[in-house]
Amino acid sequence: MPSFAYVFPGQGSQSIGMMTAWEQHQSTVSEVFAEASNVLGYDLWSVVVDAPEDRLNQTEVNKPAMLCAGVASWRIASSQSDMPAATMMAGHSLGEYTALVCAGSLALNDTVRLVARRGQLMQSAVKPGAGAMAAIIGLGDAEVIAACESVTSGIVEAVNFNAPGQVVIAGEAPAVEAAMAQAGEMGARRALALPVSVPSHCSLMRTAADQLALELETIEIRMPDVPVIHNQNAAVASSTEEIIERLTLQLYQPVKWVASVQSMQQQGISGLIECGPGKVLSGLTRRIEKSLQAYAIFDAASLTNTQQLLGESS
Repeated sequence: MPSFAYVFPGQGSQSIGMMTAWEQHQSTVSEVFAEASNVLGYDLWSVVVDAPEDRLNQTEVNKPAMLCAGVASWRIASSQSDMPAATMMAGHSLGEYTALVCAGSLALNDTVRLVARRGQLMQSAVKPGAGAMAAIIGLGDAEVIAACESVTSGIVEAVNFNAPGQVVIAGEAPAVEAAMAQAGEMGARRALALPVSVPSHCSLMRTAADQLALELETIEIRMPDVPVIHNQNAAVASSTEEIIERLTLQLYQPVKWVASVQSMQQQGISGLIECGPGKVLSGLTRRIEKSLQAYAIFDAASLTNTQQLLGESS
């Protein structure tokens, strides 16, 4: 019997108009975003539908928006009788919070407030324009790490191990530029600057992580009903105290997505179902391990398509 993990994307998958094509399921989307709007004190759905793109891309807005998109997609998918139950869950970066909500570990309203605050802490940790992130395509993990270590002035680190030959670096803007140039000299196919406002998952986020840990202590956290793989160590936490620790470390340590996918496969997962805008994680899955089935659910049509594909493969 195939076992499936549900996975959730993070920052970068957002777009204006996302979550508007759910047809008969649109009321579920509305309910989730309405709950978030009550917490935030502004209409989050209106930002998603018709705000300027730079407003949605602000980290303290983007994070609750992506959280709600993933939760709504999961609620719709899990309500369908022909969709497989979740054996495991995981999320990329911010998506880890979505996974914890969907697994019953965190309440949605608490998490909306938490991820918005997390975004604010991240933004305040580094002055606007002082930090940067870039994707390095076509080098191995060790080569990207070496390119970062070759930079002698400033902080730059490998922070997202997304797929073989795709690693994201982050740090101080001049150091990131120097590491990009070094990666190019080492034979990288591309070194692409990312349009982000903060350098996530690097040591510049350490002060933000210390403050996040205090925020995490103020909300109720349960052990999840479904095991959740954490980014920081590609493993399942054994206690609520460890969940807090993993979420704190995740903010300034690398996202080990390749290891997370491999860990799920080693624990018997045969396919991943991505819930939330876009198809980023399902694309990465195919690059990490071709034997894993990968599906993406982000609107009514993709849900129907996934149902049909799963029915054909069963």
